[in-house]
This record gives sequence, structure tokens and C-alpha cells, in this order.
Amino acid sequence: MFDQIRADLAIIRERDPAARGPLEILLCYPGFQAITLHRLSHRLWRSRLPLKLAARLLSQLGRSITGVEIHPGATIGRGVFIDHGMGVVIGETAEVGDRCLLYQGVTLGGTGKDHGKRHPTLASNVVVGAGAKVLGAIQVGTNTRIGAGSVVVRDVENDCTVVGIPGRVIHQSGVRINPLAHSALPDAEANVIRNLMERIDQLESQVGTLQACLKAVAAGKPLSEICRGESQNLKDREILEFLGEE
Repeated sequence: MFDQIRADLAIIRERDPAARGPLEILLCYPGFQAITLHRLSHRLWRSRLPLKLAARLLSQLGRSITGVEIHPGATIGRGVFIDHGMGVVIGETAEVGDRCLLYQGVTLGGTGKDHGKRHPTLASNVVVGAGAKVLGAIQVGTNTRIGAGSVVVRDVENDCTVVGIPGRVIHQSGVRINPLAHSALPDAEANVIRNLMERIDQLESQVGTLQACLKAVAAGKPLSEICRGESQNLKDREILEFLGEE
């Protein structure tokens, strides 16, 4: 257990530039405090003695102190970092692999009232952004990043980036990415809007050409003299601001 605590301290000092020493982490990092209390409650939960109520009471104490709710039945690996931590919920059958990074508001929850395995399993080096929800007995592969606010309800392969509601996967296999680089997440919605805008421009151009053809035929002119109609420019100020373009 002490080896796990040392690994937890090391990962925080590695990933958080604001951490200035072990004493500050021990006293001021609720994520570290929550995981440490969970390791104690998890031992009580796994004991052969009837200590499950004591384990739940200890987990409730940790929830009151840190704002992080971890069921004592959940399995937490080595070097897991819950950054800030307020509002994090980890269910009973959830499994969090080594060196995972969870931000505030993350939920590793279930989707029903079935017994048995009903919460997600995160492999090693998974990053879950602020407010993201990973729901159900699904598998999230190694080195996967889940964008802030995403809702993941299906299995995710290794080395993927997941964004959106429901979560959509964009493969980035073989590329090592800084786990703190949230600005590098792709904007799937903006890409779709850009594609739609281009398609609308093409269609409007075709409609303009057809209108010119009809007018030319009605006027008795040869079609070879018809000029291509110009499409409407849809990139107005509102759309540009939405897409973040100048």
C-alpha cells in the first residue's frame, strides 16, 4: 500500500506543475486524499471479516472531506491522479488502470440496475477530461483520451481520442500525446459544419447555374452563352465566431 501511495505522489509531481512538494500534496490535494482513503476502505471491503459497513462509512467520510465519491469496491491502480477532484464519482465495479488521469466532474457510472459488472474499466494511461461521463460495463483502451464533457457508452480501442455526445472515436494510433494538452482535441462538430458549408456552396452554385439555364432557354439564347451562377457566401460573422476563425 505504501508503494502505491509513493506512486500516487510521484505522478502528481510529474503531471502537476503547481505541486511544490510532498507535504503540500498530502495536505492540499483532495484527489490524493480521496485515493488514499479509498485504498484503506478497499482493504476493508475485500476483507473476509464483515467490514463492508465500515468500508462504506470510510468512503462516505472521504466523500465529505474531498468531494470525491469512490465506492470501496472499485479497483484503483498505481499512480492514478484525480486532479482537483470535486464531483468525481467512481462506481462499485469500476476499474481504473495505472497512471490514469481524471479531472473534476468525471463519472465512471453504470447504466442500469443489473448486478455484477456494470461500471467501466479503464486501461493504463487513460485521460478523462472534466465533466466526462463513462457509463456501463465498457472497456476503454490504453492511452485513450476522453474529451471534456463527452459521454462514452461504447467500448473504445487503444490509442484513441473520444469527443462528443455520444462519444465519437478518432484514432491516433502510434502517436504519443501530452495528457494535459486539452487544446489538441479535435473539434468534430466544427469539422462537420465546415463540410456542410462547402456542400451547400456547391449546391447553391449548381442551382444558380440551372436557373440561368432556364432563363436562357426561355429567352431563346444558346446554352453555351450561360455564365455559371455564383453561390452565396455562408461564412458570415456568426458562423465564423462559432468556428473560432478570424
